[in-house]
Amino acid sequence: MNRESRALESAINSQEITGLNLTITNKVLNNQRVTIEEAIHLYEHADLAFVGLLANHIREQKHGDFTYFNRNFHIEPTNICVFTCKFCSYSRLLKHADEGWVLSKEQMLDIIRAYKDKPVTEVHVVGGVHPKLTLEFFCDLFKSIKELRPDLHIKAFTAVEYEYMFRKAKVSIEEGLKIMMEAGLDSIPGGGAEIFDETLRNEICGDKATTAQWLEIHETAHKLGLKSNCTILYGHIETYAQRVDHLNRLRELQDRTGGFNTFIPLKFRNQDNEMSDVPETSVIEDLKNYAISRIFLDNIPHLKAYWPMIGRSTAQLSLSFGVDDIDGTIDDTTKIYSMAGSEEQVPQLTTQQLVELISNVGRHPIERDTLYGVVTDYKDYDFTQDENPNGFIELPIIN
Repeated sequence: MNRESRALESAINSQEITGLNLTITNKVLNNQRVTIEEAIHLYEHADLAFVGLLANHIREQKHGDFTYFNRNFHIEPTNICVFTCKFCSYSRLLKHADEGWVLSKEQMLDIIRAYKDKPVTEVHVVGGVHPKLTLEFFCDLFKSIKELRPDLHIKAFTAVEYEYMFRKAKVSIEEGLKIMMEAGLDSIPGGGAEIFDETLRNEICGDKATTAQWLEIHETAHKLGLKSNCTILYGHIETYAQRVDHLNRLRELQDRTGGFNTFIPLKFRNQDNEMSDVPETSVIEDLKNYAISRIFLDNIPHLKAYWPMIGRSTAQLSLSFGVDDIDGTIDDTTKIYSMAGSEEQVPQLTTQQLVELISNVGRHPIERDTLYGVVTDYKDYDFTQDENPNGFIELPIIN
């Protein structure tokens, strides 16, 4: 029995936990699924310490003290986008192309070349939806990436990008994904989910892929053998009921396919977008959201706190609230959250810094690959054996 189990049982025996909280606690201890109504209750009435205790129990039942990260970098082909999401600080419309960027194939391959002989395992390709960057263009890019680095895992494009790309190419979801897989696609990130409630989605991002399309793309990917991640954009104008509805739709899809690796709650940031009047959530609300997500999503193996978005200190705290993954080294290759006002304006950490971040809060650092295979166990790792443990990659300058 782990320390959280003992603490929960002690609280039950001393009658510190009563009513619906007691029902939920007994379900957690007996590996039983909590209901939608119980999850809403946790958001509305439970305190942070209580949900943290439950979530940490589940986290340690699933993963012990293991905390995962990977060595990865991003390629963001463009921030020019045909869609106008109210919460987005990153994209620019085509008519404002002078405020954005579009990378050529060679510029993107130069980024890949900058990592030659470096022990990175994943490239994450995601960005705006540009009308001239086609399915054919990206298939050609993927084939060239695999020629340069056949070992590099390509995790690419949100369901929003795929929906537009496949529609323009006049292919079905299944056909489009098969074409991408043949070109080198290895897995799919979870972005673009935002919030599934149709009325709210229509209000904040109504011109892009619908809830049904997002879910269909991921379900089709899973059936083809592609793993994917899933997300929620929380902390804007959604209700707790809408938040739980979103989680429930993910849980139902996971029941059918088992294809989600990781759930990543993404915090709404209000800098330089059309929702700047909406206040951001507190750290307490962030941690509570991680915890309840861990409690409710019993069938999704991993819960990730994306450290460039929430900052290093909150990422450390989250490891006691259900989180077992804090993403990767990044190397300052993403602008999506820094442009929205995230704590990390220059998001890069060396492997040693990530290991220390995890170890300093008593967790066991594990470098993983994208599909959670163990690459290196860093519990007692000697960094003096590395030639340049603190060196960052020098990326090509792209104007």
